[in-house]
Amino acid sequence: MNSEYFQHKLVKPDSIELRDYQTNLANDAKNENSLIVLPTGLGKTTIALQIMAHVLTQNKGGVLFLAPTRVLVNQHFEFLRENLLLEDIGIVTGEDLVNKRKKAWGNSVVCATPEITRNDIERNMVDLEQFSLVIFDEAHRAIGDYAYTGIASHFKQKSLILGMTATLPSEKIKATEIVASLGIQKILQRSDESSDVQPYIQKTKTEWITVELPPEMKAIQTCLKIALDERYKTLRKNGIQIGQTQSLSALLRIRQYVLSQNRISAKPLFTAIRITYALNIFEAHGITSFLKFCERTKAKKGVGIKELFEKDPNFTRAIELANYARSKGIEHSKLPKLKEVISTVKDKVLIFTSYRDSVNVINESLTEMGINSEILIGKAGETGLKQKKQIETVQRFRDGKTKVLVATRVGEEGLDISEVNLVVFYDNVPSSIRFIQRKGRTGRKEAGRLLVLIAKDTIDEAYYW
Repeated sequence: MNSEYFQHKLVKPDSIELRDYQTNLANDAKNENSLIVLPTGLGKTTIALQIMAHVLTQNKGGVLFLAPTRVLVNQHFEFLRENLLLEDIGIVTGEDLVNKRKKAWGNSVVCATPEITRNDIERNMVDLEQFSLVIFDEAHRAIGDYAYTGIASHFKQKSLILGMTATLPSEKIKATEIVASLGIQKILQRSDESSDVQPYIQKTKTEWITVELPPEMKAIQTCLKIALDERYKTLRKNGIQIGQTQSLSALLRIRQYVLSQNRISAKPLFTAIRITYALNIFEAHGITSFLKFCERTKAKKGVGIKELFEKDPNFTRAIELANYARSKGIEHSKLPKLKEVISTVKDKVLIFTSYRDSVNVINESLTEMGINSEILIGKAGETGLKQKKQIETVQRFRDGKTKVLVATRVGEEGLDISEVNLVVFYDNVPSSIRFIQRKGRTGRKEAGRLLVLIAKDTIDEAYYW
């Protein structure tokens, strides 16, 4: 690998390492609306920078750089301020008031979130002629009524479009929709196996670690399963055709039919859906997450809730047993295993869990061990982290002040959390997009490890297979 640098009068000298595949992709995307598909961690933003520098020197107009979250927009903004030799780089997010946004829209380069961009275009606050290049980061989101599709409809005939993503959805219909909504003329794809990418790749070793639920948890699991079986029996008795394998998606599929055609099944169906959620959370995340889910559900006014929480002997027993287990300090067998793994590692560790309650459980348990750990979650809800907090948290982790970062999906989309050599999945997330985004976080500077924790005889195993 040569360590030469990308040279351009608009790019800070000796700052961007020259990589063949980046230059090749940038050159291919300069003249036609393109979608770049490249694994996370291989520098999509650097490719965007090269295309931007080219477009800006043509004197045809400015650049609009869109990304789905404020944290990501801020990251792009900082990256461009650091590497692009231009004074007028602006940032627009929903947190800014109208006057500040009006001023920001006048810059040559604007980094922005999609919803506010779409709204400001509709308010005629954006001069559409101003941007000759529009970049859609995390372009796999450009489906349905997501703001990207509306924005693209204004630009795809008159500006150069660049979409970037780590992976295209495997469903052909969705992939086709993304291409159509952004007006893409060619898809430029590279994988870890591509010959011009290979020299820059470090392999990630994936390890699947299985843990056994303790007897106290198995007893709770049994109660929940009996409660669920009873609902399935009632649904079948009411003439609902439902397969032998119990799954949330199967229950959700018949919901519409039950509401319109078979009203007597509404109560057992909605109760079955709730029990399934509770069971999945219990199996993958443990006692506290299960009890918190129950508290929230009980507080709602829904069909069958009173019956479930007050009269169902199996479900109420499960809650009793869970409270007792928690008083004895039992949480989930994944936690001791996680502590064991982390105590043997010197480097930074990134832990992903798809459920917000378990973020707190994991973080508290690591902090009690004396491990310097922080959480990264989205901004929604009372417990959410505001954008500024998210940015500061990521910065501390990147600077090595925090050893462990426990994150939900917020941490997945394009967050440049570099040099993490151990990534742990606390639960097993089936979605391929998310898997690849997470996997791409690790092993770019040196070989990385990816650990997936699986509880035996639970939803984790079903996802694994």
